[in-house]
Amino acid sequence: MIDVRHLSKYFDDLRLGRVYALKDVTFDVQPGEIFGLLGPNGAGKTTCLRILSTVLRPSEGHAEVAGFDVSSHPTQVRQNIGFMSGNTGIYDRMTAWELVEYYGRLYGLPEDLLQQRLAEVFETLQMDDIRDVLGAKMSTGMKQKVSIARTIIHDPPVLIFDEPTSGLDVLVARALLKAIESLRSQGKSIIFSTHIMREVERLCDRIAIIHKGHILTMGTIEELGEKHNQPDTEELFFDVISKYEQTGETMTSP
Repeated sequence: MIDVRHLSKYFDDLRLGRVYALKDVTFDVQPGEIFGLLGPNGAGKTTCLRILSTVLRPSEGHAEVAGFDVSSHPTQVRQNIGFMSGNTGIYDRMTAWELVEYYGRLYGLPEDLLQQRLAEVFETLQMDDIRDVLGAKMSTGMKQKVSIARTIIHDPPVLIFDEPTSGLDVLVARALLKAIESLRSQGKSIIFSTHIMREVERLCDRIAIIHKGHILTMGTIEELGEKHNQPDTEELFFDVISKYEQTGETMTSP
């Protein structure tokens, strides 16, 4: 459902010349798979996700989401993805129901289908008790539930989560991760961007470690642990990045 081939994004700087935020990135994500995109701040994670969600255009290479090219068919791509970040951006004067309903209408859902989806999503996420709560009166956990609901209201086959648990307490983060697990079981293709190794170990079927715009290595946690002789995921992460800093070589080849 997600196919990325030799994707690059660069910016021209008068002093530094051409600066790459993303360099020759290639990966795919299958239905029913959670693909973890790991990297420190400034690694290129968000740039990659913004290209996939059509906010940015790639400089080189191409990417397809649900069979549509992100550059030539951005409208169709947006109809087939749901994007959630750690920034909830909930409107203070709208209730939970009104806000999710509003996003469903933005996606062009017919009214009868929209009302059906609203009922299904609110029941699935156990949100019926907060449907009439105004955004200004919501707790952090409530806001995160509303964010998930508006992300999936149009039932997209592809979901992108960009550090969704950032700033959340343990209980709220745990509930969010459980909801993401349930979405995988529905056959969604999911990209999960984070730097929290516990979340990676719990959720991800495969991971890619990205740094300075390059994918350094990619595979299952077990495969990468064996390949790099690092059974601990956090140590694996630091080891791969440290070796790249020393040699400038990626390790994506089998």
